[in-house]
Amino acid sequence: MVADTEAPAAPPVASDVFGSGMELADRYARLLVQHGVERGLIGPRETDRLWERHLLNSAVVGERIPHGASVLDIGSGAGLPGVALAIARPDLDVVLVEPMARRVLWLEEVIHNLGLSVTVMRGRAETREMRDGLSGAAIVTARAVAPLGRLAEWCLPLLRPHGQLVAMKGESAAEELERDARQIERAGGVDARVEQCGVAVLEVPTTVVVIDRSDRRGGNDGRRRARKDR
Repeated sequence: MVADTEAPAAPPVASDVFGSGMELADRYARLLVQHGVERGLIGPRETDRLWERHLLNSAVVGERIPHGASVLDIGSGAGLPGVALAIARPDLDVVLVEPMARRVLWLEEVIHNLGLSVTVMRGRAETREMRDGLSGAAIVTARAVAPLGRLAEWCLPLLRPHGQLVAMKGESAAEELERDARQIERAGGVDARVEQCGVAVLEVPTTVVVIDRSDRRGGNDGRRRARKDR
């Protein structure tokens, strides 16, 4: 994979967000521009706003992640937010989970090209195989994967008790949270709230929904329900 295609110039704030990983972030941006559209990873109109809409708004999610945490990025796709987080926060133990073979190949190429210490796994979060192999993470992230209630059913069982699902959402996050509150609770989620990331550095902060996993049986009930519904 050759990363020589020009990408939009990074805004000055990118250096504050990515720090010592700025060179890697710039290389990742070039890879997305060169291959993103042709491989169905980003839309053709997304390249001009690549930094603001994709890289920076993904990286600032790290504000909600403790130092050295184990992170599962579910439905990683183009590597967002997982690759951006791994670049901005090399202290994190990041696993990218993606069901589509062609996107898994892309992620493996990116990880190799950038020399990141990141694991890529092919699979779906809701399957027993994934849950048995990946459960116990401190943080699960997801971006544009599924409605919040379904996402909670898939992702909360992957967390250790008191771990957190940090889901990137849009302006309707509060409404979605209210709509799916019972589904989230049945899946074992507690203290669900809407938070903003990157307030001090981004013109448009990133909206996330943070849900804690409780240590009660609700999470197990959610796992049984998810398997039955498939």
